Amino acid sequence: QVQLVESGGGSVQAGGSLRLSCAASGYTGSTYCMAWFRQAPGKERERVASISNFGDTWYADSVKGRFTISKANAENTLYLQMNSLKPEDTAMYICAQGPRTVCIGVYTTYGQGTQVTVSS
Repeated sequence: QVQLVESGGGSVQAGGSLRLSCAASGYTGSTYCMAWFRQAPGKERERVASISNFGDTWYADSVKGRFTISKANAENTLYLQMNSLKPEDTAMYICAQGPRTVCIGVYTTYGQGTQVTVSS
């Protein structure tokens, strides 16, 4: 069974950058659709970006042009480069894996998350 472990979160000022990583262990998670979600206190979990096994990407409108999702298949690692961070980006960021190589909006495995806090 695949396990996902996130890292790279922290506290930054508005306008700053962070790079999140998600290491997948178990069978080759990097061959499936992968995504980053985030959840702020009192809010529902929302998907911010996803990437298929073929490199097709999707971004939420709120992060388009600021966040970049990528993956290193050889390392079974997913990344999220976050630039021009805003206070409203503050949330727990969670890595997820889907059951198919293409992204179909279904995710079956989630990590524990890494906290991102952006101060104004």
